[in-house]
Amino acid sequence: MLPLDLFTIKPMEAIKQASLDEAVSAVKKAWPKAAPKLGIILGSGWGGAVADFAVKASMPYEEIPNLGKTAVTSHVGRLLLAECGGVELFIFQGRRHCYEGEGWTPVVLPVWILKQFGVETVLLTNASGGIREDLRPGSLMAIEDHINMLGANPLAGPHNPNFGTRFPDQTAVYDHDLRQALVSSGADATGVYVAATGPTFETPAEVRAFRSMGADAVGMSTVPEAIFANAMGVKVAGLSCVCNWAAGLGDEKLTSEDVIRTANEAMPRMRAVLNGFIEATI
Repeated sequence: MLPLDLFTIKPMEAIKQASLDEAVSAVKKAWPKAAPKLGIILGSGWGGAVADFAVKASMPYEEIPNLGKTAVTSHVGRLLLAECGGVELFIFQGRRHCYEGEGWTPVVLPVWILKQFGVETVLLTNASGGIREDLRPGSLMAIEDHINMLGANPLAGPHNPNFGTRFPDQTAVYDHDLRQALVSSGADATGVYVAATGPTFETPAEVRAFRSMGADAVGMSTVPEAIFANAMGVKVAGLSCVCNWAAGLGDEKLTSEDVIRTANEAMPRMRAVLNGFIEATI
């Protein structure tokens, strides 16, 4: 039998309020006068999409208790206090994922921090694999709905009233007007995003199943943050850069390097859509 100390993956246990409060206190201590109006969480390949913004201060994730360093090399792992058009915003440059094995807290903590600073709108970005025929690599898809195939939910466990009602409605997780702002700013299409746990890419059989369920693109993130934000009354927008064909739909072997390469090629459009969205919403 293997010794127990070899098992380092933490269960997706209920989120502890004290862990959330500790993180917020650290950010407020560092930036006591910060007053962000908008929050952005940048996924794989999106780190350079905020190059046009004026960064006033930055904080490594390691300095935010219970958030911690991201395990994905393409995610910088830094919170930015930035300004656009005279308005402050918080930008989380990188995210924590369920598959990193650190539990729910680091996954949803950025959304909690935004809420405690009074932010009412969050834009969640990610890289995905295209399932629908028109969503070719390099396309930008505004998320209209999601399918949760993570096998878990960040709100599971004892009810915490600070997270909203016990049974949150999810009829419109992704705000219609925000989605239209993304399309008006240059997103190519809207569609349904399905989240799988990862860190493996999906199998062709899984992709066929997802397509039959109504999914247009597949990835390994975003849905937990969207669930959590929606439950607390934060308006959610989602924007996905389709960086490859989903498994079985293309000829190439899927690699994380190809995901980043495609995102870099699409970066000028990603920046333009992001800038247009912010101008339209703040």
